Amino acid sequence: MTERDFEPGVTVVIPCRDEAEALPGVLSAIPSGYRVIVVDNGSSDGTAAVARAAGATVVTESTPGYGSAVHAGVDAARTELVAVLDGDGSLDPGELPRLVAEFGPGVDMVVGRRRAAVAGALPLHARIGNWAFAFRLRRRYGLPVHDIAAMRVARRDRLQALGHLHARSGYPLALLTGAARAGWLVLERDITYRPRTHGESKVSGSWLGTLRAARDFWSVR
Repeated sequence: MTERDFEPGVTVVIPCRDEAEALPGVLSAIPSGYRVIVVDNGSSDGTAAVARAAGATVVTESTPGYGSAVHAGVDAARTELVAVLDGDGSLDPGELPRLVAEFGPGVDMVVGRRRAAVAGALPLHARIGNWAFAFRLRRRYGLPVHDIAAMRVARRDRLQALGHLHARSGYPLALLTGAARAGWLVLERDITYRPRTHGESKVSGSWLGTLRAARDFWSVR
């Protein structure tokens, strides 16, 4: 598919594993006119059925990992712009239009910098890890970011050009690293971060999850 084959508009990709409880609230908050692809990454709680019932397109990705799910969603999208956010209710899809509005000439990606809506929304160990990797991006690549792109909007052709970056939790960092190396113009804007509405985060919900994510991050070169 060439750039001229892209359709105007925005597709929201939501990678999910066992988010059936939180997903209805997330999907109901998607801005009108945006397309939605939910990528079911090995769920056992009916996530795919919940997504279909809400009118979302469902893509099944059997290879486990956040990055694998995101890649599957981007591959399935057909619009010029692709947004990605989690399906746990911690991010507000209603803020996506503010990021989309930043796409002037030359802008390749707009990423969100999480600002906690309530104290403790993002655990200390997660904040420390996030700060360390964002600092690395600024110092090594000169990329003006302070967060690891939990919510982001990018041009689909640019994403496709980077290829498959990382299969697991290291994907957001690999994306920012790849963007910097490719000379993308990346903008960062504040977004609201809330406690997830249901269940426990697979990454920041525990020290073990955070350590696993950190291992994936350190594997990114």
